[in-house]
Amino acid sequence: MLDPRAADELPGEMDPALRSEVAHTTANAIVHQGRAAEDPEIVRRLVSLVEAEGLDTVAGMWADSPPNTLPGALWRLYVLREWVRRDPRTVSERYRTGVQRAEVHDVVAGVASPPGPDEVSQVVDAVLSGVFAADLAVALERGAAFCRVLATGAALDADDVGEHDHALAHRMTRGASGLVRTAEELEHAAALWRTGVLD
Repeated sequence: MLDPRAADELPGEMDPALRSEVAHTTANAIVHQGRAAEDPEIVRRLVSLVEAEGLDTVAGMWADSPPNTLPGALWRLYVLREWVRRDPRTVSERYRTGVQRAEVHDVVAGVASPPGPDEVSQVVDAVLSGVFAADLAVALERGAAFCRVLATGAALDADDVGEHDHALAHRMTRGASGLVRTAEELEHAAALWRTGVLD
């Protein structure tokens, strides 16, 4: 397998076919290693992969992968975790707002009530742990439900902000739309995993 750092040192852009091969190989290796190990320490290290390797390194491997692939699904979960890690207060406030209108998704996501910064961080870590130690499809669906509650909260916040800051409300609405799209992508990836074709 080509190491991502070695790939960066190659002259010119990496061949798209090679980039795709690296993405799929690393994603499969990480998921299968985590699932085979049955070691909580390995799972913990895989959950905190972005902290250890850096978001740029992980992005270099998976960010260009389509959402209906294993590396694409993992990328979306890791980006979600990184957002929660960097801004847990905003995420928990949006989640708390969204729960009022998205109760079913809240149940699937499994965030403790009331959802504070620690609780949203714990659920995202639990979702990623599920990728390596439980049913991957369920983990993806939990991530999707989490995104849907956040999207609802962001849309409601945008309505409130829209009265005095149209530009911010527009950005928040676009963010909510992006979260819904991510939720749909994770749900589709879960369905593909169940049929054995998520690679």
